[in-house]
Amino acid sequence: MLNSFLLLAEAVVYFSVMAALFRFRKRIGLGVFICALGVMHFLETYLASVFYVASPFGMVSPGSAVLFSGKLVMLLLLYMKEDAATVRQPIYGLLLGNVLMIGLVLLVRMHAIAPLPDGRLPDIGFIDEMGWLMVWGTALLFIDAILLILLYEKLGRSLRGAQFTRILISVACVLTFDQAGFYTALHFISGAPVAVFFGGWFAKMAAALTFSTLLVAYLKWFEERQIPMPRGLTDIFDTLTYRERYEALVEHVGRDGLTGLLNRGRFDSDGEVAVQTSLRTARPLSLLIFDVDHFKLINDRFGHAEGDKVLKAVAALLAEAASSEDQVFRIGGEEFAILSSRPHAVAKLFGESIRYAVKAPANTRRFDLTISAGVSSVSESTRGLADLFALADQRLYRAKSTGRDRIVGEPAINEAAAAWTKSVQS
Repeated sequence: MLNSFLLLAEAVVYFSVMAALFRFRKRIGLGVFICALGVMHFLETYLASVFYVASPFGMVSPGSAVLFSGKLVMLLLLYMKEDAATVRQPIYGLLLGNVLMIGLVLLVRMHAIAPLPDGRLPDIGFIDEMGWLMVWGTALLFIDAILLILLYEKLGRSLRGAQFTRILISVACVLTFDQAGFYTALHFISGAPVAVFFGGWFAKMAAALTFSTLLVAYLKWFEERQIPMPRGLTDIFDTLTYRERYEALVEHVGRDGLTGLLNRGRFDSDGEVAVQTSLRTARPLSLLIFDVDHFKLINDRFGHAEGDKVLKAVAALLAEAASSEDQVFRIGGEEFAILSSRPHAVAKLFGESIRYAVKAPANTRRFDLTISAGVSSVSESTRGLADLFALADQRLYRAKSTGRDRIVGEPAINEAAAAWTKSVQS
């Protein structure tokens, strides 16, 4: 029991000191935290190779169960609160530093060694053994770090609201993988028995539980700064380490805050691309611009909260009516647009169906709600989005000035559209 208590105390001391260095990184610099992490790497590898104690789990090394597990959690903390470009620095530093150490040891071995006055000679064999074990451990750490971040991000999709469970599962799985890899090397280098594997694994699971608890407590009580977005990623971490908050940002970039539809900026950029693609491929493209009729009166009579509900309802209807190939935008206060791959006549009928759908639930409101729209399509005279928009806007103005609650497109199809609308209403 004494050994178990000491292992727990070592975990608490390690985490407390490293977390304190990390917490004050803005004052003393992040390099202090990273250097401390690197210095502990030698001690944890040395202890993992030669220092074991008896515990209820079996034979356990503080270096492997406590220090290595703690370092992995520190790297996860570094990733969560900084970015992938930062977390790769200590990993690369440890890996390259250990490779450099092996190279220098190979040169040192070529010296003619002079004995000390008492006749002692350096244990070069021990240095060789430790060096290769450290290189292997650091190579595993590189893989562990990638797996840890990938698993942490993957679990974010289903455990976003359960941070403790998410961290614990990630750390426990990666520590299991590491225990198998490190024990394999340890067995061949120092003949470690299989009891070391199982004892170490149980101890690492206990360490995963302990460090996950400490990490969640630290994040809750001491870290208040929001997680920044990744920046400057240029290597494997660029490909593999997108955190869920970054994905959420990308998902919502260019969207209107009230309705969730794409905004005017996206309309200008995506619309121009769509028009040029249509001109190049000769595929049909139509633009429908919708305007909520008498929207100012709704705001004035019933309040802006009711007006917001109207905009959300119209946006939801447009999004539901649109196909997977259509793009729906909010381009102004009460103006919406749909870029559709439908030819002009079909797009006009599509607009009529939306106009009728907006009017349908009138009995559930305190006022009648209607929309007007102008429709234009890419033709030989179209040079870009500006031409398409100008024509649709002109037709929208005509719809508003001739009584509202109507869809205006090319005159040649007005009669057919009216007949189709009459049949729908009947």
